[in-house]
Amino acid sequence: MAAVELLHIKDLSVEFTTDEGIVNAVRGIGLRVSSGKTTGLVGESGSGKSVTALSVMRLLSGQTSRISSGQIWFTHPTKGKTDLLKLSGSDMQAIRGKHISMVFQEPMSSLNPVKRCGWQVTEGMIRHLGLGRAEARQRAVSLFEEVRLPDPMRVFRSWPHELSGGQRQRVMIAMAMACGPGLLIADEPTTALDVTVQKGILELMKQLQRDHGMGILFISHDLGVIGEIADDAAVMLEGQIVEQGPASKLLDNPAHPYTKALIQCRPSLGRRPVRLPVADDLIRDQGFTAADEREQERTARHKILYGSPPVLQIRDLETSFVTSRSIFGRPKTFHRAVNQVSFDVYKGETLGLVGESGCGKTTLGRTLMRLLDPRSGTMFYEGVDLSALNQREMRRLRPRFQIIFQDPYASLTPGMMVGKAIMEPMRVHGILESNKARKQRVMELLVRVNLEEKHFYRYPHEFSGGQRQRICIARALALNPSFLICDEAVSALDVSVQAQVLNLLNAMKEEFTLTYIFISHDLSVVKYMSDRVMVMKDGELLEVAEAEALYRNPGSEYTKKLFDAIPGTTYRQASHL
Repeated sequence: MAAVELLHIKDLSVEFTTDEGIVNAVRGIGLRVSSGKTTGLVGESGSGKSVTALSVMRLLSGQTSRISSGQIWFTHPTKGKTDLLKLSGSDMQAIRGKHISMVFQEPMSSLNPVKRCGWQVTEGMIRHLGLGRAEARQRAVSLFEEVRLPDPMRVFRSWPHELSGGQRQRVMIAMAMACGPGLLIADEPTTALDVTVQKGILELMKQLQRDHGMGILFISHDLGVIGEIADDAAVMLEGQIVEQGPASKLLDNPAHPYTKALIQCRPSLGRRPVRLPVADDLIRDQGFTAADEREQERTARHKILYGSPPVLQIRDLETSFVTSRSIFGRPKTFHRAVNQVSFDVYKGETLGLVGESGCGKTTLGRTLMRLLDPRSGTMFYEGVDLSALNQREMRRLRPRFQIIFQDPYASLTPGMMVGKAIMEPMRVHGILESNKARKQRVMELLVRVNLEEKHFYRYPHEFSGGQRQRICIARALALNPSFLICDEAVSALDVSVQAQVLNLLNAMKEEFTLTYIFISHDLSVVKYMSDRVMVMKDGELLEVAEAEALYRNPGSEYTKKLFDAIPGTTYRQASHL
């Protein structure tokens, strides 16, 4: 069956009204999506990708935004070509959800927390298809089977918080597919998911496309993912499309400096530069090449690193959660999130920790911080058993241990100026003698993490994701720690912002002689950052090895599966650019 042009965006411009004036978010772009094909739209935060998608769905607020020019042609199955921008609200509502559906980036925010998952899927079918509740329920369960959710009836009755991130994303896909749309818009549907879950979602979307013949507009900041799923691709920068064409050609032979920068900013499995290039480096100097760390240098550094005693010794550590209680409230059964784990960490080392969601990575990190208490085992830091300390003793030691969380926005208090947020732990732990001295120290830290002193007086919502993460790094450094746990600290950042933060972490490590445990589901990032890598599965430690050696020769089938799930083989091998 010949492909039909479902979507044609022509000369689209969108502007927003802000306190600082008019912002042109999208500027005269053109884009096409055909049935049975996937068009990838790639770019960093603020480039205009999501604004483009929301313009197609007509979900932008009329109070703060305005489509100043352009047309959005959609081929309606019965009415033919229709300019969506000329439709009334009620006519657009009849198309939205039935003929054009959207999968959003964060399913936990997109799903209603007080409605069970099944009924959220049936709502659109009852409204658009006129199905009864029983028939809609049966179709929802069938959709859950189609998107490969285990135990569909249990998922139908579940609340969103009872499902994993990958399962919630599959519920969102089922919801988007409920009315059999011709066009599916997927806005960063795999960001922050584990590589194996991400691979499953991409395979699922390709299978659904083959089965239903729909067109997909797939939005991402990751060219590896675009290379895995898209037939055609377009690259956005500051509201404009700077390059587009067949996805394979765009990845193999990019023409625009920005596209080349997006590829080279990402850590490569084949190279280990001393410092990751950032977009500005590559755009200013198209011949820029990052110097690689030589194998002899790495070997010599590791010889010194591992020639001294470990700074942290973990033996037979177990952390459990109560899964059921007796009628009197006593624990009956437990889930072992961390099960008899033993390892060492050396001063100045970056120890990577990888595994799928639910494997125990975050629980292990929080146990080391004593944010969770272990059920058994020992944790010796410089000869002190952390697991045996009471709260007062642990509080005195806590400044030496800090953690950087995955979501910097959730880690900062919305109504507190970021300068005061950095000062607060200094005041609590009695760092420096006065608020004046603490404020001066905060100003120095802000500059050190590539921000400005004036940012002291701003609030979290006034910063980008990368800037907020740098603020969290400054807050962690404010207590002069010697040990940092980075828990998915860069997983949701754009590739060039991610490169900036990774470079910053490495620079801080050298300057302050820090020791890191670096937790991530992104194996290419972990391999670049780490001296050694630990692999966890189902609460247990499968293997520990030097990062390069682990990549070249994984010791378990599970580790091989994690490496095989990294998307975009062409992208990974693009170090020649």
